Amino acid sequence: MDSAATLTADSFSPLHLFLHADWVVKGVLVGLMFASLWSWAVILDKAFRFISINGQADRFEDEIASGRPLEDVAADAGEAPRHALPRMLQAALREWREARNKGLLAAGQSENQAALLVQRIDRTLDSVVARESQRVEDGLGSLAIVATASPFIGLFGTVWGIMTAFQSIAIQKNTNLSVVAPSIAQALFATAVGLGAAIPAYIFYNKYSTDAAKYASRLEGFADDLVTAIQRRLAERT
Repeated sequence: MDSAATLTADSFSPLHLFLHADWVVKGVLVGLMFASLWSWAVILDKAFRFISINGQADRFEDEIASGRPLEDVAADAGEAPRHALPRMLQAALREWREARNKGLLAAGQSENQAALLVQRIDRTLDSVVARESQRVEDGLGSLAIVATASPFIGLFGTVWGIMTAFQSIAIQKNTNLSVVAPSIAQALFATAVGLGAAIPAYIFYNKYSTDAAKYASRLEGFADDLVTAIQRRLAERT
């Protein structure tokens, strides 16, 4: 039977191409589909996460700017706040209370004691900033892998599909386009799926990397403000 007679528009639908693909091309397509699903799961998770943490940061900064005592704002945040800003505030006040209980803030104490207290607070806040920055960056590595590897994996499927097309020509001794069209279409479909997985991963990797850097800068700015507030308190005690 003429192979051209069996070809219809439905023969080139994505589902038909997948079902009739070579097992290697089919494995490539399945892998790329899983990679795409995983990257979209990370993309959606990061979208909700950044909306949440930035919204909480806005509300907490409004509390700080309201003029209420820092101790009251920290107490309202609870014993174990999940957001980084109240944890940073509580960590700074904890160091302050420990120094006060040890008598290091009493009048007549040397400036070295005050400087050591500021250094301890600064190191504590830097540690919180580093851990939080790493936490918001979790998952970005998988987006980078999908963005960089998917086109090459799709290209491998394309090369294999073209090899299959040439094998069909050699076996059937027929150069008619209808002989090689299905294999070529399956090969190009692998490239399309690879790009479909890579492009969103690449776009959102760059977006979320920028968002993570902005959030880290926001935490660092808040840490600097806390250190300045502590220094102001120390200056008022002298």
